[in-house]
Amino acid sequence: MRSVFVMIKCEMGSAYDVARSIADEISETREVHSISGEYDILAKFVVEEEADIGRFVCERVQTLPRIVSTFTIVSLNPFSDDHFTAGRG
Repeated sequence: MRSVFVMIKCEMGSAYDVARSIADEISETREVHSISGEYDILAKFVVEEEADIGRFVCERVQTLPRIVSTFTIVSLNPFSDDHFTAGRG
């Protein structure tokens, strides 16, 4: 499984509705956060390793109503406490 983070810009006044649509309509959704700045929402999705991420974002995320634009970040390697302590004797 691969984590994909998508920052989403929404039409004015629609961020809460878009966040609800993401959570309700996209089964790969793991987290949805309200953020400040140029984008309104940060969503975390988990997709199969072999998934076409571009197609996923274009067809599943960008097609939701009231989304203006997206910025996608693909996670290369998740770090955890176990990762940092492995190999320490």
